[in-house]
Amino acid sequence: MRAWYLDRPPPVGTLDLNRATGLVAALGAAETNAFAAAVLRLLGDVAAISQCTVFAYEAGLRPRTVAVADYRGGAYLREVADIYARRFYALDGNQQIVAEASPRKPGTSLTMHQQAIDDIKHEAYRAACYSGPNVSDRIALLSRQSEDVWLSVNLYRDRQYGVFRQDEIARLETLAPLVVHAAQQHYALSGQRQASIPQLMLARLLRHCPALSKRELDVLRGVLEGHTTNEIAELIGVKASSVTTYQKRAYRRLGISSQRQLFALCLNSLPA
Repeated sequence: MRAWYLDRPPPVGTLDLNRATGLVAALGAAETNAFAAAVLRLLGDVAAISQCTVFAYEAGLRPRTVAVADYRGGAYLREVADIYARRFYALDGNQQIVAEASPRKPGTSLTMHQQAIDDIKHEAYRAACYSGPNVSDRIALLSRQSEDVWLSVNLYRDRQYGVFRQDEIARLETLAPLVVHAAQQHYALSGQRQASIPQLMLARLLRHCPALSKRELDVLRGVLEGHTTNEIAELIGVKASSVTTYQKRAYRRLGISSQRQLFALCLNSLPA
């Protein structure tokens, strides 16, 4: 596992103009996964990339899936992405990078983060997000969209190809600025519109009470989405008793004692 900045990226090398045009055409597309598919077409041959996901890390909340693409097609990767976002994102090295990032002007730099299957020590995380989808390695392109929003374009490699070689990483570095810039434009055009009401409410709750932990926010999201305690437990992969503990702790931090007060607090925090 390693991460590095590309403050001064190398010049762009040979570029397939047809594929680059496809990337531009996918910006803000109504088809949810069109952008990730365009990234996969652009970079797939550069380093034997088989899957692509795009996540938005917003206001310290759990990541939101913006787009996914798998050269095999189907909805399986979307399911994997959703499981990652619900249960395992806190174990991802991307989270540490985002949490420890020094203040920088949005859009001025990008971070590349390589995380191979052997870097994952948590068995359930490794099984769900690497072994299951047949992934051996991942390179994430991380960029700051705004003060409290990060984007991650994740490039995955099938196990038959092993980990990314240094020459392949070098080729990805030449195209990374283009992909990241496109991802930022795509998010500005369509990513923000995908945010749900519970997501917006959670962001405001976090601004109201920055001390809320990731798990407490996960539980509050489940409550705002109308899930029962048992359903929330299944969604985020913890015991029902733990959900109750997180909920009580979150309510205490917010100075409330009931679900009704939670919704009232959310509504009062919304702009008129």
